[in-house]
Amino acid sequence: MPRKSIDASVTDLAHAVGLIMRRVRATATAEGLSMTESIVISRLAKDGPTTTAELARLEGMRPQSMRTTVSALDKMGIVERKAHPTDGRQVLIALTRHGAELLKTAKDTKRSWLAQAVAQLPTADRETLFAAGDIMLRLAEL
Repeated sequence: MPRKSIDASVTDLAHAVGLIMRRVRATATAEGLSMTESIVISRLAKDGPTTTAELARLEGMRPQSMRTTVSALDKMGIVERKAHPTDGRQVLIALTRHGAELLKTAKDTKRSWLAQAVAQLPTADRETLFAAGDIMLRLAEL
């Protein structure tokens, strides 16, 4: 049987990684958040409070679309609006305690699903998978 070309192998790898990522993300959507809402709360948890305009710029979105996303998160009590400490014309968007707890629960759910799935693999496959993870990290740093 002929070996696959590098292009076919890369396509298969990208497809497999994409499928795993979708499965992992799907396990934590019980809270009913859209992908954009999840990205925004992750960004706020990582970078801290910021303006709606800055969130839109960072995520490559139109400001109007980000305002809609932020409003929905605000209505759910996931984010709150705070006065900017130095510019009274601006409002900062910050993650609430509820939002931080929701994010932690989603991350724990994702990690738990992945750990359970990996645990079902034979030991040799797990070791290969973890070695591949190390290689993928190195690849990401190129």
